[in-house]
Formats: sequence, structure tokens, C-alpha cells
Amino acid sequence: MICPHCEKNLLRKERPNNTCSHCRRTYSLDPKTNSLGLSDLRVRRILAKVTEEGRIAVAPDQLWYALSRTRLKESNFAPGCAGSSLFVGLVVGFIGVFTEIAYLLLASGALLLVSAGFALARAAGAGRGFPAMSRAAFRSEALAPWQNVYGGLPPGVVDDTPPIPSRTRTRAPSGAQPGAVLLCPDRSTTAFLIANGLPARYGIALAKDLDAVRALPTRGPVIVLHDADAHGELLVRRVRESLGQRTVIDAGLPLRTVRGLARAVPYRDRDKRPDRETMARLAALGEFTEEELKWLGKGWRFPLVGVPPARLLTILTRVAEQVTRNVDPERRRAASVGFMTWPGSTAQDRTDER
Repeated sequence: MICPHCEKNLLRKERPNNTCSHCRRTYSLDPKTNSLGLSDLRVRRILAKVTEEGRIAVAPDQLWYALSRTRLKESNFAPGCAGSSLFVGLVVGFIGVFTEIAYLLLASGALLLVSAGFALARAAGAGRGFPAMSRAAFRSEALAPWQNVYGGLPPGVVDDTPPIPSRTRTRAPSGAQPGAVLLCPDRSTTAFLIANGLPARYGIALAKDLDAVRALPTRGPVIVLHDADAHGELLVRRVRESLGQRTVIDAGLPLRTVRGLARAVPYRDRDKRPDRETMARLAALGEFTEEELKWLGKGWRFPLVGVPPARLLTILTRVAEQVTRNVDPERRRAASVGFMTWPGSTAQDRTDER
């Protein structure tokens, strides 16, 4: 690996205890000792990309997804077993042929069949989508060592470890009550939005659940932001049922839209697979195909933290602009004479659409 301080190429024996033998300085991450193969230089390189060269802040889980994205496409099913079984099977078979010992030939055949089984399972996608390092493990196995060495989180990463309040009141610039509410259960996404000033800029209150929405002193529109998964699809419907005639806006992620994007990479969480009751409620809606229900039932999801941060901020800015313009008379008057316009598509948007 390359030393992040002196940029010397270090062999394993030249970096004992995460210390460069050339400059004698300590680094935080060694690709040989963590499941994502992370190094300090790789973290910095990916951070520069997701923060748009430092123009926006990101949350820890957004960095986790950006660093895990490539590995999520790979299968983690029985790593190394297929190759080991194949090698041992060939060796045993070779010995059996020359010694003419029948049971060695049988053992060789069994090992080769096992190897073929592992290979076929991996090719069929068994184990695919499960992170090599979970969101929780990323904080202890990657961020904690970084903080120990450098004294803080990587530049551009905001701290979301303090619990986000169940009810966050955001004052509008005029001091009036918030004109709208953004309901988002994901702590990292909420921290990302706060760090980049979106709620304060548009006078939007934040809430993490329905109880928090009801407790806020506003009856303005409710913007719901959720993962594209079984629980996220039900969340919007539950909010609409609970709030009656109040305006509820589904800001995404839209499952069918995201599934159709070639660059979108889903993942699975072994601890958050939807139960039978959840799947029965989804099926009863009659809005999903059999294939979509099967996909959701296996625990697949597109997370909010997987959306490129700059793009997520752009999309939500458009939604917030439209919503607050509709509820704020001053904004409506300004928009009617052209002072405020709906943001047009960016160059990046047009590239993505193609």
C-alpha cells in the first residue's frame, strides 16, 4: 500500500502496527486488516468525489455506502470454498489415479462436485448484496481508527452520533411557524440535510416519526423521505392514512424508478428482512408485481444513503422550493413575477437521463 504521509510504496513487513517504516508516521487503515480493503488514501479519494471536492458535507453512512458500493455487487457466499475444494479435489484425484486407490477417486469426485456447487451458487447470486462491512461495523472498524489517528472524522464528514431529536423545530426566516415538515426515519440522511442547511433555508421542520409530525405546531404539507424497501413503501401509506386530509408528498425513493437505474446498487441487511405481516400488507395493496414482492421479501433495498449526496440535495431542494412556494404567499407572489423559478435540469441530470 501507499503511505498516506510520505507516499512511499510499503510492503506488509514495512508497515508494522500501521506505522510507515520510512517516515515513522502512523496511519489509520490498512487494506489487509479490514473487510473492505480500505486505506487512508482510498477514503480521501472517495470523499473528494462524494463531497464534490469539499463543497458539501456528508454523513458517515453515505461514506460507508460509497466505499462499499463495488463490493455490494459481489457475492460473499462461501468465499474461497469453491477454489479450495477444486484444488484439493484435483490433488486427491491425481494421487488416486496413480495409486489406483478407489476411495481417493471417490473423495476427489465429491470435492469436485462441492466446488461446482459453490461456483454455481455464487453465479446464481447467493450471498450477493450483503455488505462485507455493515453500517454499524463501519463506525467501529473504520471511523474509530481514523479518529484515533487524526483526532476527528475525515474532513467533510459530519458527526451524526448524537441522537437526532424525534422532533426538530425549524424556524422560518420570518420567525413564523414552519410551513412544511420533512419526515425522514434515517438518522444519517437527516444529519446530512441539517449540515447542508436545507431545513433552515426553507423553514422546514424535521421529524423522524409520525408522533413527531403530530406534535409540531404546523398543519403544512408533510414531505416523506424513505428508503426504497418494504418498510419505506408502507411508510408513505401509513402517513397518509394517519393524517387524513393533510397533504403528504412522497419524495422518494421511488422503488420502480430506482430499480431501473443502471448505476443504482441495492443491498440486503440480514437483520432487517421484512416479516410476513409486512409482506402481506404490501401484497394487499395490489400495487406491486409478483417479482417486485419477491425482491422486497428477500430484504433487498435501495437506501437513501446510496443516492449521490449532491443529487439528493438537488432533488430535495426542488421539492422544498415548490412546497414552500405553495404555502408561503410572499413566495407565491415572487414566483408569479419570475423572481423564483422551478430549478431546471442540471448537466448531470441530463447525462443521467441519457
